[in-house]
Amino acid sequence: MNSRAKGCRGEREFAQFLRDKGINARRGQQFSGGTDSPDVVSDLTGVHFEVKRVEQGNLYNWVDQAFRDAGIKLPVVAHKRNNKEWVGILNMHDLINILKVYYGRVND
Repeated sequence: MNSRAKGCRGEREFAQFLRDKGINARRGQQFSGGTDSPDVVSDLTGVHFEVKRVEQGNLYNWVDQAFRDAGIKLPVVAHKRNNKEWVGILNMHDLINILKVYYGRVND
């Protein structure tokens, strides 16, 4: 299977993962990259998902790509290897801010 077909399959698989979690999602329109064409479009409108369904790769390159394409949205890399769970990769500053909101410590 070529890498493009595998990428499409990974995007569909991640969209299904989100739907299984109760989040409306579908594969994005892949034209030229950027904020108008995330890998997966979902009800989480403030999140830009960059999907990587590969065994190996450079996570910093993936994060850089997500940041470039996200615009004002929260860039998140969704990654999965064979026989592993999906993981989300995001900037630690963003994670800390999310945790502060979740735990009600916004002003800390």
